[in-house]
Amino acid sequence: MLANPRYHGKPLLQSTFLQSLRSENFIFSFRCPGKFPLSSSFPLSLVRTSKSLRIKALNQSNTAEVTNDSSEGSQYVSKPYSVKIPVGDRHIFVETGHIGRQASGSVSVTDGETIVYASCCLADVPSEPTDFYPLSVHYQERFSAAGRTSGGFFKREGRAKDHEVLICRLIDRPLRPTMMKGFYHETQVLSWVLSYDGLHSPDSLAITASGIAVALSEVPHSKTIAGVRIGLVGDRYIVNPTTKEMEESELDLVLAGTDTAILMIEGFCNFLPEEKVLKAVEIGQDAVRVICNEVEALVKKCGKPKMVEAIKLPPPELYRHVEEIAGDELVKALQLKNKIPRRKALSALEEKVITILTEKGFVSKDETCGGAETIPELFEDEDEEEALVLDGEVDEGDVHIKPVSRKPIPKFFSEVDVKLVFKDVTSKFLRRRIVEGGKRSDGRTSTGIRVINSECGLLPRAHGSTLFTRGETQALAVVTLGDKQMAQRIDNLVDVDEVKRFYLQYSFPPSCVGEVGRMGAPSRREIGHGMLAERALEPILPSEDDFPYTIRVESNITESNGSSSMASVCGGCLALQDAGVPVKGSIAGIAMGMVLDTQEFGGDGQPLILSDITGSEDASGDMDFKVAGNETGITAFQMDIKVGGVTLSIMEQALLQARDGRKQILAEMAKCTPPPSRKLSEHAPLILVMRVKPEKINMIIGSGGKKVKSIIEETGVESIDTQSNGVVKITARDLASLEKTKAIILNLTMVPKIGDIFRNCEIKSIVAFGAFVEIAPGREGLCHISELSSDFLAKVEDAYNVGDRVDVKLIEINDKGQLRLSVRELLPEASSEKSAKQQPNTPMKEAGSSPISPPKGIFRRAAKVEPRKDESKSSSVNDKEGNRMVNGEAKIGS
Repeated sequence: MLANPRYHGKPLLQSTFLQSLRSENFIFSFRCPGKFPLSSSFPLSLVRTSKSLRIKALNQSNTAEVTNDSSEGSQYVSKPYSVKIPVGDRHIFVETGHIGRQASGSVSVTDGETIVYASCCLADVPSEPTDFYPLSVHYQERFSAAGRTSGGFFKREGRAKDHEVLICRLIDRPLRPTMMKGFYHETQVLSWVLSYDGLHSPDSLAITASGIAVALSEVPHSKTIAGVRIGLVGDRYIVNPTTKEMEESELDLVLAGTDTAILMIEGFCNFLPEEKVLKAVEIGQDAVRVICNEVEALVKKCGKPKMVEAIKLPPPELYRHVEEIAGDELVKALQLKNKIPRRKALSALEEKVITILTEKGFVSKDETCGGAETIPELFEDEDEEEALVLDGEVDEGDVHIKPVSRKPIPKFFSEVDVKLVFKDVTSKFLRRRIVEGGKRSDGRTSTGIRVINSECGLLPRAHGSTLFTRGETQALAVVTLGDKQMAQRIDNLVDVDEVKRFYLQYSFPPSCVGEVGRMGAPSRREIGHGMLAERALEPILPSEDDFPYTIRVESNITESNGSSSMASVCGGCLALQDAGVPVKGSIAGIAMGMVLDTQEFGGDGQPLILSDITGSEDASGDMDFKVAGNETGITAFQMDIKVGGVTLSIMEQALLQARDGRKQILAEMAKCTPPPSRKLSEHAPLILVMRVKPEKINMIIGSGGKKVKSIIEETGVESIDTQSNGVVKITARDLASLEKTKAIILNLTMVPKIGDIFRNCEIKSIVAFGAFVEIAPGREGLCHISELSSDFLAKVEDAYNVGDRVDVKLIEINDKGQLRLSVRELLPEASSEKSAKQQPNTPMKEAGSSPISPPKGIFRRAAKVEPRKDESKSSSVNDKEGNRMVNGEAKIGS
């Protein structure tokens, strides 16, 4: 426990000795304050360090911050700070200094009873320089946050679920462009959901919490970020809507940005026009601005100093060297239209630059010599004659100083620095070509769309398939149809069984870019791109009542040079049509790019928006804005920014240009050759939907599911899915088994009437008090021994055996729905006796005959069957089909 007035009862007095340490580079640590009282001497360990020691006085009212750099590590004890920030129609509560005090930055954000904790830490030693900022983001939803545990065998949270990965991407994408270039200390942002009330979503809170944690930490960054969700209920835009409000919302938009610009948006809607989307972005930006301003005030109070001294950028003169060596050849390489030849030419040119700089002595293979460190000792000319010293200029015994050479001393650059600079110079030349020349690498204008080809029915055994090609981007989309068992189950915080009947799975193998790489579980990028395409196609799908199939779309990227996720949207839409799914229309997707500062490259200073960008334009550009929809509205969009952010006017220009691009792509998709079949494949399963009375469902299921299993075994169908509302779905591979199952279920659930006659029915089992007769497949009734013959029978076996066939008449249906049958009523003696009592020309009704009912009172109601004396020992009789007699009353079998 550190020295603290809370525990010692009085403030720590600053001694002269401690005051003298302020100007020295020492770190002090002391232990066991209870063992050594403040008035006595206590051991001190002094360690010289490269950084100055920060000490704050302790007093009664404020908690001090004391740095204890010892073998156990650093500990910070600081006063908690909190602030309430208005967000929409309520406030969020932000607190720091209470949880996670040893992290570089930590914060908890509360909305309602939902609490998200985020921390930011960085490595002590910088990693190797790279063009990719060493940032890792992790988000986890703890089951304990909702008061439950995992339903699986392992009760500990395991690998990140898909929706957790998607939220990680929502956090990472706005954070990355705010990080300073040249900072190579690995940075890790962790975000956990500690409490969830089921009403306030944690994902937008996680973005805000992570942004605050980074702002409070020592990580150098340009701006504080925050995130919000925007919903649209009717004509009302809602900031951070509740889960109930989102059920009625036409829009699901997550926005992150700074107080001045937008960094990331991702959203899904049902064909909303561009104007409504822009209005939602404007409202979200206003909410983000309020949060960022409050956070900036909090950072001024308790934020840590930024490690700007750790930023190491390549020296400016290296850019000049690279441009001089590679300038002309770089221009020629960027004019190559095809991706692979252009990539090989750039790679060879990069090696040439490194070789030339190495020969000139500018590049050191020793990576520890990074930067522009001068080492004059290594460049002294050993053959140079010693300078003469004239008599009288120096005294004997003085140190002779050699004159300094006037020629420039070369500097060392690391090979990594050269590669980083070469990439920057390549981007600069590419942007200049687009702005000044008005032409892109493949010769298109800024609004041009690449050549599109599409082919349906490529795979004969698949239920639906399409090969969609746009330029050098190609996606093979495959659709598979199935029953409910093929649906994807989702484990979430709320204890609700969530099932998806439509899902799209995206695959990006290394071969699609001509490379060799590791194959394994889907990456975060693959999960994110798949979800974007999935949500883009959802609005055109039919309802489950109109199309009861589970739909799976696989998007296999076979070539990539541009937006493969938008190719997945186009190919997936055509594959759905080829599979016979009655979609509501066609959907297309397009990726938009941007060159923000055109004045630098000879432009008018206005941002230049690029339609249908390629991979190099994505890497060298300032924006990647994906938009999916049709001619009238948007279904999905996602924007990533590589610069400080964009404004609403830039977004408006990009959205309108994207709409024009979608129209062109939809026109090309309509030219698909061969076109989609628009009918179910002969290899797709058949699904029949039946509706029965809900109370009849148990008759189909049977005791412990025995009946439904026996039907499946008998008919050979794949599955029978029953729902509590009376809906029955039968899935089969052929029509014969489907019709057979349908007939059995109709017979099981039919509603017979008293007086119905059933011919040629089989006796299924015999008991002491009668026989059970199957009047229809799966439907049985009891024929009491007294109703089996007009004569007295001591035993049923005296007249009948199991398997015999008889004609029976339904004479009673009791309150439990159990049937009582009679053979005697159809015997000649009974018929002649009844005919004398009947009115002339009164027809008899048989099963399946005219629905005319006989007059009331014609058929006598059978008396309740009383158990015999020898049966009183047992109140029930069981057989293989289940309980049939309970307390002397007949009960229909399983």
